[in-house]
Amino acid sequence: MTRAPFNDFTETCMTRFPALRRTALAAALLGSIALTSAAMAQAAAEPSYSIPQDRIGGLADFVDGVMAQQIATREVAGAVVTVVYRDKVLFSRGYGFADVDKGIAVDGEQTLFRPGSVSKMFTWTALLQQVEAGRVDLDADVNRYLDFKIPAFEGKPIRVRDLLSHTPGMSDVGGLTAPTPDKITPYVEWMKTHIPTRHWPAGTETSYSNYGSVLAGYIVERVSGEAFPDYVEKHIFAPLGMNSTTFREPLPAALAPRMATGYQFKDGRLVADPFELFSPVMPAGSGTSSGSDMARFMIAMMNGGALGKARILKPASVKLLMTDSVANAPGFPGMAHGFFVVREKGPRMVGHGGNTGDFHSNMILAPEAGLGFFISETGGQGSYGGRTELTEALIGRLFPVTPSPRIAASADETLPLGAYRGNRRDYTRPANPERDLKIAAAGANAVTITNDGKTTYWERVGPMRFEQVTGARAGGPYEQLLFHGAKGRWRLSFTSQPHVLYHFVQP
Repeated sequence: MTRAPFNDFTETCMTRFPALRRTALAAALLGSIALTSAAMAQAAAEPSYSIPQDRIGGLADFVDGVMAQQIATREVAGAVVTVVYRDKVLFSRGYGFADVDKGIAVDGEQTLFRPGSVSKMFTWTALLQQVEAGRVDLDADVNRYLDFKIPAFEGKPIRVRDLLSHTPGMSDVGGLTAPTPDKITPYVEWMKTHIPTRHWPAGTETSYSNYGSVLAGYIVERVSGEAFPDYVEKHIFAPLGMNSTTFREPLPAALAPRMATGYQFKDGRLVADPFELFSPVMPAGSGTSSGSDMARFMIAMMNGGALGKARILKPASVKLLMTDSVANAPGFPGMAHGFFVVREKGPRMVGHGGNTGDFHSNMILAPEAGLGFFISETGGQGSYGGRTELTEALIGRLFPVTPSPRIAASADETLPLGAYRGNRRDYTRPANPERDLKIAAAGANAVTITNDGKTTYWERVGPMRFEQVTGARAGGPYEQLLFHGAKGRWRLSFTSQPHVLYHFVQP
């Protein structure tokens, strides 16, 4: 397994396959510190996976080293890294500047970042609260809860649970942002005028859907009778003491001074961008939060939905969020419910990534080990890859693996080589073959993938299965791909991308 997931308004594959990045970005999106509030002290379930102390003991210094390198080489303006372990904040550190021009350093506890689609986990939590309340049935047609209609496909509706697994069978859709506050389209209005086209039956194939999570937020609003931002503040953020977290844009006056500036890299220097506005798709990713607040949410998730005396979900609901739903490829990690599956065992990890134009984030949880971490970086284009590299470095240090043994091809194996096209795209626009992945043989037991002038090399580790050959640090993680399907419907999947599928393009 390898590349940390994932996405939100953009995708992990954009680091490896640069041509995909342009399309999606244009479319977007000190030692151990105990939690200070006595109300937050709660005994976690005894972890079943033990992390050796030497991997934990020097973790903060390890992150310091990675971030020093990234600030020097990855165009990182500012970052926050928060790690929780066995019900405590191990550390929450800031790096670089919240405001480069003013010389204001990032405060690891107070500075605010944009988690992008990591915000969706608040939306899924709100949805399951309504399931617990008996107001929403996971197997019901979403139209039961709407005041407009989502068309069926081949007679099959989209169920509520299909939203959680990102399997509504919909085209991707753009128009997620607003240029200025006075031009924000309320998300309810946007949703009703941007219904995506349907292309396959719901529940059958995962293709990441921002629109699906917007629907989920609206269902919460409809059945609860509370506006979505009010609802999450009252029923998630307030109970957990997440007083620095909001979906509102522009930011409330009390929070705005603490916001890290978003940046891009132009003409050799970091240039500040205006505050990004994702209110048109609010439940999908307009969140703003701090490392300290994300720590509270992570601990609650790993404690079965509780933090101290506050409970936002029942243990069964948290278990559902982390339990497998649909996988595009046999034997590869798939979707959980809301969460992505990062690794299936050793230990099992779930998480979610998030990208806006300026901020790149990841939240990874390993409940069996009692450990979770949140990362958010802003800066030039390189900070996107920096977020992913830091995620992988943490996973490889904490939960190391070894490369898979290489094997020879069987006599009867014929690889379906050629071009593959991702299923997450706007189907109302003509496909661009230049952005397809081109797969070619590299001898009897290896393949190459070429995209946008970049080529990667992969060696066989199983039938139709290959592992990327990289200079990855000892411990991995290591990326794998799998050809699957059958003649006329060959598919390609990657371990780090449970949220998308690549279809063979007929010559």
